[in-house]
Amino acid sequence: MDTATVAKPHDRLAALLAEDMAGVNQLIRARMASEHAPRIPEVTAHLVEAGGKRLRPMLTLAAARLCGYAGTDHVKLAATVEFIHTATLLHDDVVDESAQRRGRPTANLLWDNSSSVLVGDYLFARSFQLMVETGSLRVLDILANAAATIAEGEVLQLTAARNLATDESVYLQVVRGKTAALFSAATQVGGVIAAAPEAQVQALYAYGDALGIAFQIADDLLDYQGDSAATGKNVGDDFRERKLTLPVIKAVARADAEERAFWQRTIEKGRQTEADLDHALALMERHGTLEATRLDACRWADTAKAALAPLPDAPLRAILRDLADYVVARLS
Repeated sequence: MDTATVAKPHDRLAALLAEDMAGVNQLIRARMASEHAPRIPEVTAHLVEAGGKRLRPMLTLAAARLCGYAGTDHVKLAATVEFIHTATLLHDDVVDESAQRRGRPTANLLWDNSSSVLVGDYLFARSFQLMVETGSLRVLDILANAAATIAEGEVLQLTAARNLATDESVYLQVVRGKTAALFSAATQVGGVIAAAPEAQVQALYAYGDALGIAFQIADDLLDYQGDSAATGKNVGDDFRERKLTLPVIKAVARADAEERAFWQRTIEKGRQTEADLDHALALMERHGTLEATRLDACRWADTAKAALAPLPDAPLRAILRDLADYVVARLS
């Protein structure tokens, strides 16, 4: 595949890292096997083979290659990152009672909640086996911390999601936990395994953190103005699930008494009617919160691009820069 002719940055990244990604996919298939519990590969394959972009493992591969790594441990780390991500998706779908992911029925719908939770646990265990195999205590520290931070972010979201007192700082804390923590760990361990200078390792961390935040803000905005066919979700799912994401948080902050009563009824109390989504969208338009959210995502994308400065000037760095732009270009 000619990387110059592929438009989307994640496709260009996949083309440049094709050989490494083939190794990652092979390792994932080998490690998600189970001699005694065939349901494990069944459930895992449903999600792993669902056509996701494999963005997080590619970030690990790209970071390692960008820092001049020539070994094979980056493949194990990329598989580790994908296992952690897949485990969290399995658990998230149970917590959110989701019926659809990437345009397909969720594992908990096809099997049951117990299978999703237990297979997620299995993948977490597999991820720790893989990261130990690299022999790097620092890598283990980074990824173990990320796994704890992700869980912490999800628990924080449980208490914050339907509470109108949740402000933008709490939202950012949730996003840093549930999304950005794995992005930043994915990029940082690539630099660590390559024995890159500390300034480059920190640059990779800062890039992953900002990219993850931009990515999640964009996702939350797409829930209100995205194309269902492209996102694999129905427009307004977050509203129906009473999730207090950034567009709503901004609208609540600017609400008058009547509008605040609407948000209390629909989000805090969960009493929704068929017409409420349209009214919610109208309020967000009235206060300009969709555009304000888009600008926030763009600012985080700019932060991600600026973080790349200490890294070697190479085609991979250019693609990572374009990736930050692409994350928010979906919003235009």
